[in-house]
Amino acid sequence: MLVIRPIRHSDFAALRTIAVESGHGFTSLPVNDELLAAKIARSEASFIKAIERPGHEGYLLVLEDTDTGEVVGTCGIEAAVGQQDAFYHYRLGTEVYYSSQIGVRNEVETLTLCHDYTGSAELCTLFLRPNYRRGFNGRLLSRVRFMLLAQFPERFGETVIAEMRGISDEQGNSPFYAWLQEHFLGIEFTQADYLSGLGQKSFMAEMMPRSPVYVCLLPEVAQRVIGEVHNNTRPALSMLQAEGFRWRNYIDIFDAGPTVECSRDDIRSVKESRLFTVNIADIAVNAEAPQYIVANTQLADFRATLTTLQLDEDRDTVTISHALAKALLLNDGQQMRVLAI
Repeated sequence: MLVIRPIRHSDFAALRTIAVESGHGFTSLPVNDELLAAKIARSEASFIKAIERPGHEGYLLVLEDTDTGEVVGTCGIEAAVGQQDAFYHYRLGTEVYYSSQIGVRNEVETLTLCHDYTGSAELCTLFLRPNYRRGFNGRLLSRVRFMLLAQFPERFGETVIAEMRGISDEQGNSPFYAWLQEHFLGIEFTQADYLSGLGQKSFMAEMMPRSPVYVCLLPEVAQRVIGEVHNNTRPALSMLQAEGFRWRNYIDIFDAGPTVECSRDDIRSVKESRLFTVNIADIAVNAEAPQYIVANTQLADFRATLTTLQLDEDRDTVTISHALAKALLLNDGQQMRVLAI
């Protein structure tokens, strides 16, 4: 069985393997032992922390194959970005130039450095190992975060964002960043991306363009990738769009990938997930029955998986097997959150 649970310190080696496999552009998991250990410790603290409002908490989950004990994927949510480190984006806008004297009107796109998403929750750190990219495993790993948003809305910002990986080649070279490197930053894309992942962002404020950038003055190859996603990220973007996420003209400052957003309470899976009271019984598995993402309602001991169910929607009850109840740490009469896949 594949079960999603909070990460723990014993998962360090697995998380490091995922960081290596995720490759260039996966800023939230740089290959740095000290940082990865700190991310695990921060997540463990966040899951048990009493809060009054969302702050610098980060919730990191792993997907475990309970048959082998192997960790095969990860996903995360930042409670409210920009609380300690500046959270930069470029905002794509338009300036209008008009002269009645010569009868000319021009609209020019601009990129302006901003912190507009400060305080938003962020979906991040989604990675599924290649051997498990089948069936609904990817959907489980991505959408399970909405179960946490639905169950614990007070722990997360009212706007939820997701940064989509922009265009880069197999060596990690970004057409958009090449212009920044030549004229402003002077360091390789992979180095800038790595420093950003470490939280060492002071060079951005010191070296990034301070004035709006006119898009028409960029090289054409850089212009073409603004707001475009990496081919490997297209499935994740499509899934988020189906949840109600939309691009509002904000892009990553390094690779120009789009950042999409949705109001927390308007996310489709947040609205459609429901609570059912659990009945535990010996039941036969019906492979033809509809599949659901299911989760307990706990935080520190959060558990979720994908399964078929026998729902009584009129009574808001669900009958589950002893094995499923054990995997989800559920007892008879407790509540379980259910989301149709």
